[in-house]
Amino acid sequence: MTTDRRVAVVGLGYVGLPLAVSFAEAGLDVEGIDVSETRVGTIRAGRSPIDDISDERLGAALRSGLRVSAHDEARVAEADAVFVCVPTPINSTKDPDLGPVLAAAGYLREHVREGQLIVLQSTTYPGTTMGPFREVLEGSGLVAGKDFDLAYAPERVNPGDPASAARAVPRLVGGMTPRAGERAIALLGHINDTVVSVSSPDAAEMAKLLENVFRNVNIAFVNQLALLCERMDLDVWEIIDAAATKPFGFMRFTPGPGVGGHCIPVDPYYLSWRAREFDFVDRFIELAGDINLAMPRHVVDLVAEALNDRGQAIRGAKVGVVGVAFKPNVQDDRNSPAAEVIAGVTGRGGDVRFHDPHVPSFRDADGVVRDGVDLPSLLAWADVMLVVTAHRAIDWASLYGTADLVVDTVNSSAGHDLAERQVLRLGAGWSGAMATPEHPARR
Repeated sequence: MTTDRRVAVVGLGYVGLPLAVSFAEAGLDVEGIDVSETRVGTIRAGRSPIDDISDERLGAALRSGLRVSAHDEARVAEADAVFVCVPTPINSTKDPDLGPVLAAAGYLREHVREGQLIVLQSTTYPGTTMGPFREVLEGSGLVAGKDFDLAYAPERVNPGDPASAARAVPRLVGGMTPRAGERAIALLGHINDTVVSVSSPDAAEMAKLLENVFRNVNIAFVNQLALLCERMDLDVWEIIDAAATKPFGFMRFTPGPGVGGHCIPVDPYYLSWRAREFDFVDRFIELAGDINLAMPRHVVDLVAEALNDRGQAIRGAKVGVVGVAFKPNVQDDRNSPAAEVIAGVTGRGGDVRFHDPHVPSFRDADGVVRDGVDLPSLLAWADVMLVVTAHRAIDWASLYGTADLVVDTVNSSAGHDLAERQVLRLGAGWSGAMATPEHPARR
């Protein structure tokens, strides 16, 4: 087998850019390709558009030979192997949208040559690589498994955690043929210490969905437990801490205002959609999705409850949202639950401003774009503060030392000196408050 040294990476987002940089650092000849000329220009200038690749690391990769190209100038046919790392969203009816994947395949169809290896990395349903992705590629007149090799190797990037793209994280490969699998394993072996072969692209696609659906289901479970604890006047955070002392048979998950990012809110619908094609309704997965999708509405109810405790309606109230990224310590706001939360508050007549040290402007679920404000200004303006994302960079001492009323959806108030009924916590009720005839536990 020839040694593959020339690699093209199509799609330079949260998955593709770290992959391209890692291959360049391993000494391979790498070309990164993106459909966005703006992104291409940003990366060429040495400015990383994602959290997990620093400008310094990107600059070093560029100086070592990493090339960054727009679609119309790339030299795809010169590559020995092409990795496809494009988004796999869902549409308005929560069905898979393979548009970006098939567009990438259509682009490669015009450039694929005999002997190339094509590897899809985007998270998708079982049957994509061997089905529509392959069919578009074969529109070139070349046959997968005969004229060119085809494999699936799912990404395992966790935005905000550079270690998730490091050598120590094992990778999966499912090749259409043994040769395709061996080539993909050899290439990924340059940047990963362990590469695990599975029997087929379908198996690798299903394994990736299992990883993400597992998280979605368990988050839904603790979200529902949080709702129950509110009614029982229990503290879900204390209960999770207690259960986590068990050193085996338990994995810690925590509740929150919903799920966000590109994977957890999306991937379960890829699996449930594919299951229906086999006359199988996966009620467990769909129920978990329903529970997590309902959490932003519950958060809006908590805001209304907190304001009502002060004799104020949510209509006309000034609500200061703290954190709009989908997870702590990143600028990534894709599918953030804050979008639905903000739209829900404004839909009930509230006025919203936000503070997020990582996100300068934010679009809510109604399409309204707001610019962020600094924390002192937000504290001075708001009737109630609503914590959605707990970034380390936020001045929590100032927030809890200043705000008279806070709704905390992520337990950011833990460890702070709180006044009685200052903070209403998701899954735990009021700070410092015991049930009384005036303020009974929820039943």
